[in-house]
Amino acid sequence: MKRICLLIFIILAPLLCAAQQIMYANLDALVEGRGDTVTILKVEKRAKGQLFLTGGADYRIEAEGNRGLSRYLRRRCYAVQVDTQLFVNCRKMRYKRFRLGGWYAPAFRVGKNVYYSAQPVGQVAASTATPPNAVRLGGDVGSALAASGLVHARVYYELDTASGKSYFVGKERMAELLAAYPDLQEKLMQETSESAGVIGKYLYLLREREDAKSNLK
Repeated sequence: MKRICLLIFIILAPLLCAAQQIMYANLDALVEGRGDTVTILKVEKRAKGQLFLTGGADYRIEAEGNRGLSRYLRRRCYAVQVDTQLFVNCRKMRYKRFRLGGWYAPAFRVGKNVYYSAQPVGQVAASTATPPNAVRLGGDVGSALAASGLVHARVYYELDTASGKSYFVGKERMAELLAAYPDLQEKLMQETSESAGVIGKYLYLLREREDAKSNLK
């Protein structure tokens, strides 16, 4: 009996894996869960050198042996689900008038919205990349150093699934999201950074609380 079960698992394993790779063509498809299932996606963490030279998000997603599908993933695909991990295409994301570069950023859902970690741009870059008391260098050298620091800096953005717009998640917005959990709000107010590492911690705690609340209903 055990051998039969093992044989069935071996036969079904490729199908189970395939079901975990889903491409979403646009925002509506992501919201409604209407995606195309594939089996040949390859997720690769981009090296620091690649990030420095070309910028963009942290993950490259391509279709092995299929140049046409790889091109679609780079230019047109909106989001990809691989196993339990969601990725959004930063080519499709905007923060105000600023582009967030190419490739894919890790993301997750909390309630109706999606939160993703990407490079700070615009006013977010100015307010989060450099500590207020840091020495700032002027001219081209100072600009180059600031830009190089931003390559590896990450903050969280909130993707409003109703409008498709992205909003920066700093301490102020995070406090609003934690309105129902004053204990977490109090801990948040003690933080001195709005980086993805800090804000992400509270987003995950929020998701845990919300999931637990839903399970009690």
